[in-house]
Amino acid sequence: MKHEIRGHTAFVTIDNPPANTWTPESLRALESLVAGLEADRSVYAMVITGSGEKFFSAGADLKTFSGDKALAREFIARFGSAFGALMNARFVTIAAMNGYAMGGGLECALSCDIRVAESHAQMALPEPAVGLLPAGCGTQMLPWLVGEGWAKRMILTNERVSAETALRIGLVQEVVEKGKSLAAATALAERVATLSPRAVEFCKGLIHNSRNGVPSRAGLALERERFVDLFDFRDTREGVNAFLEKRKPEWKND
Repeated sequence: MKHEIRGHTAFVTIDNPPANTWTPESLRALESLVAGLEADRSVYAMVITGSGEKFFSAGADLKTFSGDKALAREFIARFGSAFGALMNARFVTIAAMNGYAMGGGLECALSCDIRVAESHAQMALPEPAVGLLPAGCGTQMLPWLVGEGWAKRMILTNERVSAETALRIGLVQEVVEKGKSLAAATALAERVATLSPRAVEFCKGLIHNSRNGVPSRAGLALERERFVDLFDFRDTREGVNAFLEKRKPEWKND
């Protein structure tokens, strides 16, 4: 796992050749990295991609548990913790899918807020083909994004979808030419940096309420409460004043 911060964006690369598979150690590293980025209020967005040109990530390294129930329990707990941290990060997370995203690789992308795929990328949750199930968030997040029908088609029949199909069903938000996903994701992250980080953080949490089963009446009430809460922060005054003064705001994330 490699990472660097440029401007207000953290760039993370899944780096476990040849297929960028996940191990308990790399999942623990991802969780720790997200926690560190959470503490750095200058980070407004994170872009995650895979090393090389073929794989975003092929998912779990099955050799790490190989039929051992105790090891499997530990491994899947690591998946849950790492992808849960990614899913609930205060900053915007963007998956730059530079190739195959299979199993836990696709679940990593599902944990992100936005997904950009290169035209040659393919996606699947093939765990039932080896006697397993997608337990890193796949059975929950895929139907939320693409609907029950397509989720069942992908999981229950092991259908692999192309980038074009993924765009059509809402699994990804943009498809770009081979080699262009990182640039496209970076452009999105740069757009995030023009917005109030605190307002974006609040909006992300409110959007998640709808998928977490919060009743609409409670969600609407919290939406109004969060609007008022923003006035506790200097960035809100800066944003309003910048608009009135016809200048670009200077966000401090406070």
